[in-house]
Amino acid sequence: MSISAAMVKELRERTGAGMMECKKALTETNGDLEAAIEHMRKSGMAKADKKAGRIAAEGLVAIKTSADGKTAAVVEVNSETDFVAKGDDFVAFVGAIAERVLKDKPASLEALLAMPLNDGDKASIEDARKALIAKLGENMNVRRFHLMNAKGKVSSYSHGTRIAVVIDVEGGSDELGKDLAMHIAANRPLCVNESEVSSEHLAKEKEIFTAQAAESGKPAAIIEKMVQGRISKYLKEVTLLGQPFVKDPDTTVEKLLQKAKATVHSFIRMEVGEGIEKKSENFADEVMAQAKSNM
Repeated sequence: MSISAAMVKELRERTGAGMMECKKALTETNGDLEAAIEHMRKSGMAKADKKAGRIAAEGLVAIKTSADGKTAAVVEVNSETDFVAKGDDFVAFVGAIAERVLKDKPASLEALLAMPLNDGDKASIEDARKALIAKLGENMNVRRFHLMNAKGKVSSYSHGTRIAVVIDVEGGSDELGKDLAMHIAANRPLCVNESEVSSEHLAKEKEIFTAQAAESGKPAAIIEKMVQGRISKYLKEVTLLGQPFVKDPDTTVEKLLQKAKATVHSFIRMEVGEGIEKKSENFADEVMAQAKSNM
């Protein structure tokens, strides 16, 4: 059967796949459009499975906040390249997931992936992810999400599409909340105050500082004082309240909040690719590997 350009065009519009892939599917199904779509979906899922082992360390983070400013959702979805992450399809996919998290408040990542991407969809977010992999030709993963239920009010800041911060501030102004979120994006505090630093984390740091101080050859009593001094300095560096405020280094965040009669209850900072080991490959080898996988 002759496959017309109009048939290929319609299949492309309905699937988002490439011209040659559409023509091949129509040829294999004798021009049956619906059968071609089913065939492409099946082969698309197979392609998605083949790409699952490829490292996805790029991508973007997105924030969605409720109208009353009391709830916020932050999500990270990864792709293999920054090029795909900037595409309209990928951006819309991540935005829709953030909306779903905010609306339905899933208890786990597994529960989220089983939900529909948009209201009324029969396919799940996981199905939509695999379909997008087939369309764009890259592995991608819905990596994580966080929900914030604020005691005060949610403020947020996005540094491009790679860093997202939401913060729960009670008291103060909207401008203060935005400034603090920006500060967190830049200065990466671990937590709000010293009491939130885990004893395990602190013990590990103390062990490192003790080993460093021991190299000085000084008496044990002096070493203990040196270690305590370093611990005190470290706690100021890693806690939001202890850090110098990014817009006015002469004052700390704690003093800034005292002056504004405001309290920070919690914050979430999410950065694309945190903790993902990126694979370094020769570019020519990478192109050849991709060409072979599409054969």
